[in-house]
Amino acid sequence: MTTFKTLLLAAALAAPAAIVSTSATAQVGGVAVADPEAAVANSKAWATARTQIQTTYKAQIDQANARRQAISTELQPLVDAYQKAAAAPGATEASLRSQATAIQTKEQAGNAELQRLTAPASRAQAYALEQISAKLPDAVSAAVRAKNVSLLLRPNAALFAQPTADITSAITAELDRTVPTVGITPPANWQPGQQQQQGAAAAAPAASNNRAPAGR
Repeated sequence: MTTFKTLLLAAALAAPAAIVSTSATAQVGGVAVADPEAAVANSKAWATARTQIQTTYKAQIDQANARRQAISTELQPLVDAYQKAAAAPGATEASLRSQATAIQTKEQAGNAELQRLTAPASRAQAYALEQISAKLPDAVSAAVRAKNVSLLLRPNAALFAQPTADITSAITAELDRTVPTVGITPPANWQPGQQQQQGAAAAAPAASNNRAPAGR
């Protein structure tokens, strides 16, 4: 299954420009830090969606876990044989190539099988996270206003920050207020990132229309 961290990183693409990098120039006023991925992960909507996904796709998840263990068991003798051959006197890359290829081929086939088994659950996770992340910019803006913050950094962009400077929980609270629940069944034609792409496409003409005409 697609890792939760990967899904969260994808969801965080919707984070607003208020969360800036280390290159930002210091500003006068309140400075705070926030972790948008953690804000989404700690939301009630995600906790509920995760439980629903685990229940709805339990059969596929259990099957994938069983196959993962079986694949690991099947690979182990091949790996042991490869390591033994590699330790033998006179072993070369050429002499080990066929064994290495066999291991790689079996591993790739196993990963492809696991991806097929977990695809429905992974798709449901991505759909739920995308719905929550769509509300993330507004949640950040609301938390920033409430805390009177003029500069917001990611935690890894700050050399030091007092715990009281972290407004991640305030962002989570805003998410809980604005998006208490989300669906876990995406439309048939839905693709991950589709909502962000549509938003970007809609913003492009507006930016073009607002551009000042060039003088002659």
